[in-house]
Amino acid sequence: MRQELQALRRDPSFSPGERDRVEMLMLSAEGWSAPRIASHLGCHPKTVRLALKGFLAEGTRSLRHHPPGPVPNLERKERIISTLDSLLGQERTWTAAQLAEALRAAGFPLSTRQTRKYLKAMGAKWRRTVRTLSHKQDEAKVERARTQLAALKKRPLAGEWS
Repeated sequence: MRQELQALRRDPSFSPGERDRVEMLMLSAEGWSAPRIASHLGCHPKTVRLALKGFLAEGTRSLRHHPPGPVPNLERKERIISTLDSLLGQERTWTAAQLAEALRAAGFPLSTRQTRKYLKAMGAKWRRTVRTLSHKQDEAKVERARTQLAALKKRPLAGEWS
């Protein structure tokens, strides 16, 4: 076991915290107490005790850091991303709230904030649209406004040089 811990101590895939746990085990095997190991490594004695108990229960698996929470559901993530991809492929612009509503209708109840996180992970960029009011304007009114503006422009007085 000592040789296995020595090998793990130099394993480049271990993070510094994981190497500290290996060090805790080695010092404990040398007969050091939990408070002495904790003061040597600059941590709390309870941290040392938890590492030792974890090693007794799980073996070397306990030395690795395991992120909290459930295991990511990659299949669901891929389905959401493909749905978002098809929605973004449409000829229209979307807000994150509208996308969240469309995803909800497709069976993925996500909040607007979660939708934004997916969009960021996808690398989706903003799509700008040319916003003009020409489709709402009345041509007669536009022409009347142009003539009024032309009449209001300053003209040089007679005899002034330009």
